[in-house]
Amino acid sequence: MGSTSLDWAWADAWHRQGLEYYPKLVTAAPFTPATGPRLWADPNRPNALGEFSNAVTALCEEKGITGWHILFADDYPALEELPGGDFVERVTCQFHWINRGYRDFEDFLQTFSSRKRKNLRKERASIVQQGLCLYTFRGSAITSAHWQLFHHCYQTTYAKRSGHGGYLTKAFFLEVCATLGDIPVMVIAEDEGGLPVAAALYFESSHTLYGRYWGCLREYDNLHFEACYYRGIEYCIQRGLQRFDPGAQGEHKIQRGFEPTLTRSLHWVAEPGFREPIAAFCRRERDQVRAYQQEASALLPFKNMGGE
Repeated sequence: MGSTSLDWAWADAWHRQGLEYYPKLVTAAPFTPATGPRLWADPNRPNALGEFSNAVTALCEEKGITGWHILFADDYPALEELPGGDFVERVTCQFHWINRGYRDFEDFLQTFSSRKRKNLRKERASIVQQGLCLYTFRGSAITSAHWQLFHHCYQTTYAKRSGHGGYLTKAFFLEVCATLGDIPVMVIAEDEGGLPVAAALYFESSHTLYGRYWGCLREYDNLHFEACYYRGIEYCIQRGLQRFDPGAQGEHKIQRGFEPTLTRSLHWVAEPGFREPIAAFCRRERDQVRAYQQEASALLPFKNMGGE
C-alpha cells in the first residue's frame, strides 16, 4: 500500500475542473521510488534552503507549472527549512531490510521464529537442489559480457510480463552503468551446465544497497527470492551496509524480514483552491498508511512478533 507516490487522482481532479495538471516539476531519482537525498543548500548560509524553495515556487508560478513534487526524500531535517505552510507531506510505505549488526545470514535467521526460519532455509536449499550456482560481481569485475547478459535477461523478463521490451536500453547498461565505478553490484545465476539463466542488479551507496532490476531466461523455484533478496542481505552484512531497499511493492517481502518502512514526499501546488483538499487527502492517507504499517509489522517473521 502506498509504495509509490502516485498522483493520478490529483491529475483527474484538475481535469474535472477544466484545468491542466501538467507540466509539473519533479525532484526525484529518475524512474525509481528510491529514498535518498533530494536537495542541497550551503549549511553555512542561514535559510538557504528556504530561499531556494521560494525561488523555485516563484519560477513555477511564472512558467505556469502546476506544482513542485519532492519525492522520497530522506534529507530531513534539512527539508524542514522549507516553508511549512506551503508544502504538504505525503507518507507512503515500502519494505526495507535493516542491518542490526548481524554477523552473517545465519545470525539474521536466528531472529526468526522456528517455522519461518525453516521455510526460508527450505527456499534457499531449493536453489542447490535445482543445480543452480550464484555469483556476485561488483564494479570493474562486471564485464561487458555481464552487462550484455543482464540486458538480455532484463528485456526477456520485461517482455514476458508486459508484452513489450523494457525502457532501459543496452546502451544504458553498457555505456552508463559500466562507468559507475564500484556502485553497481550484479548477481548472476548459472545452471548445472554453467550457462547463465538469470541476473539481478543492485546499486550500492555508502550505507544502502538498492535492488532495482532483475531478469531470467528460464523459470526456477525461488530463484527470484535468492538473487534479489537473500544475496542482497548477505552482501549488506558482508559490506556493513545499514539498509537494503529492494524496490517498491511486494508484501511477500515481509515474511523474509523486510520491515514496513515509512517514506516521505513533499508537495507544493500552485493552484490555491487545491492546496487544502490535497492537504486533507494526505492527512487521511497518512493515517491509513500508518495503520497499514502496524498491521504489516505484526506479520514479520521475528520471534518478538509472536513466533516461538
